[in-house]
Amino acid sequence: MRLRDLEVFVVGNPPPGWGGRYWIFTKLTTDDGIVGYGEVYASAVGPAAMRLVIEDVFERHMLGENPENIEIMFRRAYSSGFTQRPDPTVMGAFSGMEIACWDIVGKAIGKPVHALLGGLVNHRIRSYSYLYPPENEDEDAFWHDPHLSAECAAEMVELGFTAVKFDPAGPYTIHGGRQPSLDEIERSVEFCRLIREAVGRRADILFGTHGQFTTAGAIRLGQRLEEFDPLWFEEPVPPDNPEAMAKVARAIRVPIAAGERLTTKSEFASLLRCGGAEILQPATGRSGGILETKKIAVLAEAFNAQMAPHLYAGPVEWAANVQLAATLPNLLIVETIETGGAFHLDLIGNAIRWEEGWILPPSEPGLGIEFNEDLARRHKYTGDRLHLEMQENPAAC
Repeated sequence: MRLRDLEVFVVGNPPPGWGGRYWIFTKLTTDDGIVGYGEVYASAVGPAAMRLVIEDVFERHMLGENPENIEIMFRRAYSSGFTQRPDPTVMGAFSGMEIACWDIVGKAIGKPVHALLGGLVNHRIRSYSYLYPPENEDEDAFWHDPHLSAECAAEMVELGFTAVKFDPAGPYTIHGGRQPSLDEIERSVEFCRLIREAVGRRADILFGTHGQFTTAGAIRLGQRLEEFDPLWFEEPVPPDNPEAMAKVARAIRVPIAAGERLTTKSEFASLLRCGGAEILQPATGRSGGILETKKIAVLAEAFNAQMAPHLYAGPVEWAANVQLAATLPNLLIVETIETGGAFHLDLIGNAIRWEEGWILPPSEPGLGIEFNEDLARRHKYTGDRLHLEMQENPAAC
């Protein structure tokens, strides 16, 4: 069994667009006709350029290889260009194809991926979602009105979720960390207060940021949030500074979660060694794939840290997260996008079962999904923007 062909799908995400502007899926086919699917998460270059990177990584490091030989293919990609260091673009490309290799191997032997990674530890997987505006709700009003978010949080708890996430602390910019304004701090406190009142003890609240703040600014904000007992304070400072993350962790009584923008065990090890986070949030479509993320989980276990796989992507990465999460003794929770979303689920044949806030791991071979190629082709993304983009203007303080 050898890898023979690659096809890349760049799929536009129709409104409301939760999960990103588009998704990049990979299809690998072996010389004996077995097909596997994967997903590349949030590349730092445009979709046309990323397609070329994926093709290059495949042709250099994977074409003609047995899909079972994931470790040697990882070492080739990780070392490409005499680097041997994390590269989010190359490792993102490899991650998406590595997931497809696991799908192939599982199908070849008739087993779900989780059975190949140590077997089921978690027969039910706890999940959480961001608070997204309901249909026909004004998005701008929703993001800025804590009362609307509190109403949404209560509705999510009624669905069965035991945790909800929100991020009211201001815009994401290309500039470095900044001090939160008094208005941003008070708005964040009000969101936490009203959402805590709405959900009571029925659900954890997860306070999201995306590296917006200086170390001092993050501490200043985090200390104000302590009274609402969030389960975590997410990525309070830029992800390239684990020591600063550790300073925040030591100064506040809220666990720090981080990792959606990190790749490979090397970067996560740096975060763990300095005490920068107790909850790791790798995205399997960027972090190195399923096997590398399993290694990250092992590192986390040795540091008494927990795993909370990240998802702001498409449903194939979601399926990969579920397979991995089912095997992790130090799993805390996985991210979902509400209960899946009609388009998300249609792309994978409604293969993931979500019941009252919990996911049931599929027992079908491979990732356990049926990828809908016709639907993917009908929603081809033809633009040139990035999956996610940050504003250039500095945030007002």
